[in-house]
Amino acid sequence: MEQAGVPTTVARMDDSPRLCVLGDFAWDVLIRTNSELLRGGDTFGEVVLLPGGSGANVAVWATRCGLPTTFIGKVGRDQMGLLAREDLDREGVAHHLVESGAHATGSVAVFVDHTGERSMVSGHGADFYLLPSELPAAPITRADHLHLTAWSLFTDPPRAAARRAAVLAKAAGAGISLDPGSFQMIGEMGVDQFLSVTTDLGVDVFLPNKEEAAVLTGADDPESACSVLAEMYPGAMIVVKLDADGALVGGSGGVHHVAPHSNKLVDATGAGDSFAGAFLSRLLRGADPVEAADFAVRVAEWVIEHPGARPKPGPALARILGP
Repeated sequence: MEQAGVPTTVARMDDSPRLCVLGDFAWDVLIRTNSELLRGGDTFGEVVLLPGGSGANVAVWATRCGLPTTFIGKVGRDQMGLLAREDLDREGVAHHLVESGAHATGSVAVFVDHTGERSMVSGHGADFYLLPSELPAAPITRADHLHLTAWSLFTDPPRAAARRAAVLAKAAGAGISLDPGSFQMIGEMGVDQFLSVTTDLGVDVFLPNKEEAAVLTGADDPESACSVLAEMYPGAMIVVKLDADGALVGGSGGVHHVAPHSNKLVDATGAGDSFAGAFLSRLLRGADPVEAADFAVRVAEWVIEHPGARPKPGPALARILGP
């Protein structure tokens, strides 16, 4: 029986469904302190440069979880753009990177405090200037599923390009998932405006965290927010990421809570992106949504135990990913 909210393309997929992710590639300047940051003072910590960007992170994690994935984005015609290509090649992610001579490759300052919580300052790099005319149609129309993050929708450009990609994907029979990206940015954009540019995309899977769900619905209780979001995005599966409390999966059969397995927070950077990539890797290969969410919770929990959005895989992750 068809599961509510699962893209209709799942039923016709072969053993190798294809995911296309459109979004941002940015380099994270990770600044991590072992004590509270002193205003106007100095402290020792860790400063490293790591590959990131919400869209690229999802593509990498879907690939690491065994799903063939293509990433579409825009980088500068600079050294960091070259390194972006090398990074995606190393991760096994197919890519179509548009080059900009006018804008540098995106960068984000990520501050991780002594408790593991992170704050981010995003620059407007080349990833914010993708145009509809620059979209490669083939990887979008050949994919079984298109994933978008709201970082491609908060401003225009790249909003028009993201919306055009959604039109191409739907016309080709693909499913669409959307991560709303940032509760702060939704607030700045305005909830009504955000809904006006996302509810007509034909979203099949909506992946907010609990703060984004609360801002969009006005409901503090995640289960209530999940139900309201199901009305806002008719026919969509709603998957709410609850950080240390696991996740909720909502559909016509009600709301199911997926319990956490551990809570050893070191760095929360990229947890939501790893969840999305892992979840889609299982869902698009026919897994039950609750089982896919349980797998995604395990992957995200491993990620937050390590610094950065894409920690180097190790034996513990290999056991989670399985054969």
